[in-house]
Amino acid sequence: MQEDCRIPGFATYPSLVGRVVFVTGGATGIGADIVNAFAANGAKVAFVDILEAEGAVLAAETGSLFIKCDVTDIAALQACIGEAGRQLGNIAVLVNNAANDDRHAIDDMTEAYWDRNQAINLKPQFFAAQAVRPQMQALGHGSIINFSSIAWRGGADNMAAYATAKSGVIGLTRALARGFGTDNIRVNAIEPGAVITERQKRLWFTTEGSIDAVVSRQLIKQVLLGAEIARTVLFLAADDSRMITKQAITVDAGLR
Repeated sequence: MQEDCRIPGFATYPSLVGRVVFVTGGATGIGADIVNAFAANGAKVAFVDILEAEGAVLAAETGSLFIKCDVTDIAALQACIGEAGRQLGNIAVLVNNAANDDRHAIDDMTEAYWDRNQAINLKPQFFAAQAVRPQMQALGHGSIINFSSIAWRGGADNMAAYATAKSGVIGLTRALARGFGTDNIRVNAIEPGAVITERQKRLWFTTEGSIDAVVSRQLIKQVLLGAEIARTVLFLAADDSRMITKQAITVDAGLR
C-alpha cells in the first residue's frame, strides 16, 4: 500500500493542477508513490512500466494513463512519450524514475551485464529528455527530474555498474540543464537514500533487524519511504522551484 501524499500538513501545489506529467517505472515502489502524489495534486499523469498488472491497477486507482513499456527499448519509450502527449496534451514534467539496483560482485562482472545495467539506469534518461523536449518547448516551460542515488557517493562496491550509472545521471543532469535552459526547461536530480520499498524488503532487507540497522545509520531515525521522495519530486515539478535547475537534492535522512 502506498502512503497517502495528501496527509494534512504536507504541501499541495496549485501550479500542478492540470499539468501533464510522464513518469517512467511508475507501477510500483517509488514510482507508484510519485504517480499517486501527482494525481493527488490534480495533475494529468501518464506512466510506463514493464509490470502490466500492477500498472493497470494503479492507473484505475488514480485515473492515470498507463502504457506498458520496457525503457531499454528507446524507440518504444519515445513512442510512449509521443502517445502520452497526444492523449493528454503536451508533457510539462518528466520524471526519469525507472531503475534496477541489482547487486553483483566486481569479479563477476560481464560486458553484457554492464551494458544492460547502463541501458536501464542511464541511457533512457537521456533519450526520454530528448524526446520530451519539443513538447516542453511548445509549452514554453518544463521540468525534468532525473533519478540518481547516493550509491555512487559511498562507493558501493557490490553494485559498481549501478553506482557508475547513477554518477553519470549527475553529469547528464548538468549537461541537459545547460542545454535546455534557453527553452525555460529546468533539469534537476534526486539522490534517494535507503528507501524501504516492498522490493527492497523482498530482495535486500531480508533478515531480522536489517531495516533497523540502516535506520540506525541515519541522522533522522525513521524509515525512509517512497512518499518522502515523491514530495521532493512534486516540489521540483511545481512553479515553487521555478528558479532551481542543474541541482541534485539528496533525500536520505542523513545516512552515513
